[in-house]
Amino acid sequence: MEKMKVRELMRPVEEFPRISNQATFMEAVEALEKAEQDFTSGKARQRILLVYDQANQIVGKLSPMDIVQGLEPNYDHIDSLARYRLAQSVLESMKENLRFWQKPLADLCRKAYKEKIESFVKLPSPDHMVTTEDKMDRACHLFVVGRHDSLFVTEGEKIVGLIRFSDMYRKIAQTMKECPMPA
Repeated sequence: MEKMKVRELMRPVEEFPRISNQATFMEAVEALEKAEQDFTSGKARQRILLVYDQANQIVGKLSPMDIVQGLEPNYDHIDSLARYRLAQSVLESMKENLRFWQKPLADLCRKAYKEKIESFVKLPSPDHMVTTEDKMDRACHLFVVGRHDSLFVTEGEKIVGLIRFSDMYRKIAQTMKECPMPA
């Protein structure tokens, strides 16, 4: 496995369901539900929902957590203040004041039908990407350090696939089972 390259375990983007970054929150919720249903019923091989831009390039992925975080994007801004060494109690108090469920339900519904997901989909960061030619040890390192469930795979500037932690783990387990038992 030491010589194996990411390309050998990655899943091409064509295998994943997709959604436009111009879709609304509500369309994203519906697409996530459909992706989950198709996956659990065996109609689809993947449940990760990839996000594409107007040039039809993959720019990210979408999860239920992204939807909830997108409803209250200011949480991320508060977390970024931690670098200024504010007391944890101050940060928690600020978050408490922003709790989105304190807003009227009508405001959330309005946002769900009007706001586009491009406003909150995070572009992949370097610690969330590997290249097709990287060795698997780099992917393993990023999985363990970043606790990611998948990594974007690039070829040049383009995202061409994903490597899932579950696939890497399955390969590690298979390799371990093939090892001879020590005497």
